[in-house]
Amino acid sequence: MTQDQDYLFQYLLRLGDNCVILSQRLAEWCGRSPVLEEELALMNVGLDLLGQARLILDYAGKVEGKGRDEDKLAFFRDAQEWRNLLLVEQPNGDFAKTMARQLMFDCFQSLQFEALLESSDKTLAEIAAKSVKEIAYHKRHSADWVIRLGDGTEESHQRMQDALESLWGYVPEMFDMDEVEEAMVAAGVGVDLSSLKPKWDAMMNDILAEATLKRPEDTWAVRGSRVGKHSEHLGYLLAEMQFLPRAYPDANW
Repeated sequence: MTQDQDYLFQYLLRLGDNCVILSQRLAEWCGRSPVLEEELALMNVGLDLLGQARLILDYAGKVEGKGRDEDKLAFFRDAQEWRNLLLVEQPNGDFAKTMARQLMFDCFQSLQFEALLESSDKTLAEIAAKSVKEIAYHKRHSADWVIRLGDGTEESHQRMQDALESLWGYVPEMFDMDEVEEAMVAAGVGVDLSSLKPKWDAMMNDILAEATLKRPEDTWAVRGSRVGKHSEHLGYLLAEMQFLPRAYPDANW
């Protein structure tokens, strides 16, 4: 694999891993959602993310050229090999925390994938084109809940404010640029993430204002996912997600 291929492979892992891990987190709500209609909505969002992950990881496997398909990349990598954002691996918490996490990611992913529509990589641009409508629905859904809970009862307002405070330090990592990101921008494949931050801020500020919520202060930040440093939560998530294919690697439906 050439250096350029390795950059593209790493870039695709970052995109695909976000989708896999957040999909798995949403699946944990199955049978536990507050109302049946919301359970269906959360599962649909999770399945959309899983579909996006399949397309991206399938492409990543072909770029890598080592015979690893989407399943091998999803089920046979250890925690330090994953490149998902720290935000998406955080535990669900209560419903307010799940919606806060979802809104932060939805706003980020909508900006990222809209920009990827112009990618010089035809396959990636096609995946973005297929995904943007789904992401727009995800963002509308999470924003509606954040507004509803933030502008709801005293308890729902406080829970949503607490959720935002507990997750805000994972935001800066979303917009970090490094060698891989810069190489992809130079090749016309990727997106300058730092340029998305003002748009993300404006998007979040509008939603938080409507929800009567206070934007948290930028007092802390955690990074490390780009080099395989994750929170302890990812290991537990992968243990559950990967158990079956690792225990029975030759199993077929």
